[in-house]
Amino acid sequence: MKNYTITVNGNVYDVTVEEGTSTGAPVAAKAPAAPKAAPKAAPAAAAAPKAGGAGSVKIEAGAAGKVFKLEKKVGDAVKKGDAVVVIEAMKMEIPVVAPQDGTVASIDVAVGDAVEAGAVLATLN
Repeated sequence: MKNYTITVNGNVYDVTVEEGTSTGAPVAAKAPAAPKAAPKAAPAAAAAPKAGGAGSVKIEAGAAGKVFKLEKKVGDAVKKGDAVVVIEAMKMEIPVVAPQDGTVASIDVAVGDAVEAGAVLATLN
């Protein structure tokens, strides 16, 4: 079994996935876990941030993909759950949201950049 933390529209879920042999028969889905207050810390990014990383609160990619859109810029005020960066992965647009209220201190990626899961995309003060 593997445990994953998944964020959907700002709600965080703990998911357990069982590995097994496929029989071709559908498997009944279990009810989702109750949302948690905050996501677990993701692994550190492999590359250093491109722009200073001035803020104390990191906004990290939850999945590998390509930066599709920057929703905010340095100096913008954000509320918890506001989209800061949008990542495209497998033809889906995935908003990466602010974990708390604050001001955008740095944007560490550019549109078109390939990012790994856990990469620092921006920081907040």
